[in-house]
Amino acid sequence: MQRKVKLTCQNVWKLYGAHADSLLTGDSQPSDADLQRTNTIGAVRDASLEIGEGEIYVIMGLSGSGKSTLVRCLSRLIEPTAGKITFDGEDLLAMSSKQLIDLRRTKIGMVFQHFALLPHLTVLQNVCFPLDIQGVDRLTRETRAMEMITTVGLEGRENYFPNQLSGGQQQRVGIARSLVGDPEIWFLDEPFSALDPLIRREMQDEFLRLQSLLKKTIVFITHDFDEAIRLADRIAVMKDGRIEQIATPEQLILHPASDYVAEFTQHIAREKVLSLRAIATPDMTAREFAGDLSGSLKVAEAADVIEGANAPFRVLDEDGTPIGQVTSEIVIDVLIGRTHR
Repeated sequence: MQRKVKLTCQNVWKLYGAHADSLLTGDSQPSDADLQRTNTIGAVRDASLEIGEGEIYVIMGLSGSGKSTLVRCLSRLIEPTAGKITFDGEDLLAMSSKQLIDLRRTKIGMVFQHFALLPHLTVLQNVCFPLDIQGVDRLTRETRAMEMITTVGLEGRENYFPNQLSGGQQQRVGIARSLVGDPEIWFLDEPFSALDPLIRREMQDEFLRLQSLLKKTIVFITHDFDEAIRLADRIAVMKDGRIEQIATPEQLILHPASDYVAEFTQHIAREKVLSLRAIATPDMTAREFAGDLSGSLKVAEAADVIEGANAPFRVLDEDGTPIGQVTSEIVIDVLIGRTHR
């Protein structure tokens, strides 16, 4: 399904240093040697991407890769040194301060690693806060806030203060607050990285549940590849300010574009990422099939059934069209990490 493009950036740079502007004159681009010679930091280098409506788009990389700087450029929390950014076809960089404020209040939601809750306000008051700033009347804002508090599973805690909540509950408040204005796009910068592993997993589950309900356009920043492949429709992998590869989780694992990307994928449990569609072979000449399976199933979900059968299974596309077959041998190859293609 082709998605409507919601947000784009083209050839975006963010340089820090006294000579930043002079290094990006005309069509010329600074080399690594130019940056080093002028003592300039290339936080984001020539980044281009398109984010579709309703997509979970993950930007990932290690510390210092430029991922957080890029998302701050996309939301114009910081000004890019060069490039173009569009939101619903409008030039984001040409917007006035007033237009930008209106955009952030009505169309953009943000969640960061640090919860930034107001400690003297209750859960309800914290969630209401963005609507209060917009001048929404008290009844309307509290009604909307309670809807979001219920949605994120905090009903009954609306009168608690932040210091009476666990870390996971505080992050749920931050999520509810970012969604109370019904934003069209949702920026999340490492929102779960400060949480304990078990709570982090629970918050990922909650995040996916919310997305199934709300269908937001999401830009999600993380340094954790396991988190990225679990959540993403597509992933942009960054290194040293540059985007190394943009692909689906399956494509990153099957066809890494560089050694750097391959390093991220080598220890991933492939059976939890690869679908039957990705591993099916086009050979359909078997005398009989053990049955039909949806191509969207993950290998891990179907492994026991396929391994226990004496014949291959047909793999079907969304419309029921056969697209290939899977055998127990192919599944075993995936489970033991052996390349089957």
